[in-house]
This record gives sequence, structure tokens and C-alpha cells, in this order.
Amino acid sequence: MRIYVDIDDVLCETAASLCGVAAREFGRHVPYAEVRQFDLQQVFGLTDEEMKRFMVVSHAPETLASYPVTPGAVAGVRALRAAGHAVEIVTGRPASSHVGTEAWLAAAGLGDFAVTYVDKYGRDACYAHNPGDPATVPLAELMKRHYDVAIDDSPAVLGHLAQWTNTRILVFSRPWNEAFGLSPNMTRVRGWQEIVETLGS
Repeated sequence: MRIYVDIDDVLCETAASLCGVAAREFGRHVPYAEVRQFDLQQVFGLTDEEMKRFMVVSHAPETLASYPVTPGAVAGVRALRAAGHAVEIVTGRPASSHVGTEAWLAAAGLGDFAVTYVDKYGRDACYAHNPGDPATVPLAELMKRHYDVAIDDSPAVLGHLAQWTNTRILVFSRPWNEAFGLSPNMTRVRGWQEIVETLGS
């Protein structure tokens, strides 16, 4: 099978780490369990200018390096590959985070997996691009591709993936997607052990 795996809050404990960034940089203390929506500007009560700074700081290589790996993720991804599946990392991070993202994956033990940067949220034009950054794939182009399985957590993205009626979508359960209504091609999973068990069945 061809399997799409998101990074943030599927492989990496990003949202919990961003709560720390918001507290440290802006004095906004929001517990992870209270991150009930995907709009982080609203979650942390940031102005437009603060949000721009927040995105720069949160994607800096030294910041990304501090984000913990999701429990079981590395073993889970490697188990899928060992079972003969083609695993592709498909992220909505800006391509300008490439250096930090590659370093994070290498440190986690996933440096041998290629990363595709997709403009999942229509924000690509908001980021400064560096020479050597990989190309960003438009969301419309991603939607033309075929995956047998996609693993994501973002309600905004899941709304699009519902159109992939021939793809099995695994919704990685997080506080901000608990109220998301699953389409017929979706199954909620609560961790990597469940993912491996689900795809093995």
C-alpha cells in the first residue's frame, strides 16, 4: 500500500510544544487539553503581527529540534515499511522549515524517509522562501494523487481527504478533532500501536 503520513501531531508532538512556545514568547498559557480548534491564532489570542512571529519562531530549526516524537511513531512507521508498504511523509509545514524538519526526522530515526511539502492551508505565499527550499505542492495537485491510506489529524485537511472515497483515512485523535464528523472512508485511531494493528487487519 501507498501510505501518506502527516508530521505534526502524527509523528511529532507539535501542538503541546506550541503551547510552550506561546507561553514562553507571548505569555499566553493555554493547556494542551484546551486546544480544541485548529486556528492557533485564536487559541492563543495572538494579533496578526504576533502570529507572524509565532510562526517564524515555531518553525525555527532550534525550536523544531525540541519537539518530542509521538510515542510509538518511529517503530510504527518502520513496521509499516517492513511490511512492504510505501510510506511517504506529507506535511503542511512550510518548505522554509525544510532544514529543521530534515534535522528533526534524522534525530528521530526517520531521516531516510522523503518529505513532501504541501500548501495544505493556503499559506505558502506568507512565508519567505530560502534558496534551496524544496518545491511546495499545491493542495489541488495533492488531491489528484492516490494513496491507499492517509494518516492526518487536521480537520481542515480531513475535510478535503473525505473526497478520497477510495482511500482509507485514519484520523489521529487529538483534542481539536474530537468533534469532527467522520466520513465513511475515515476511522479514528488513538495511537501508533492502533495504526499498525488497523493496517495489519
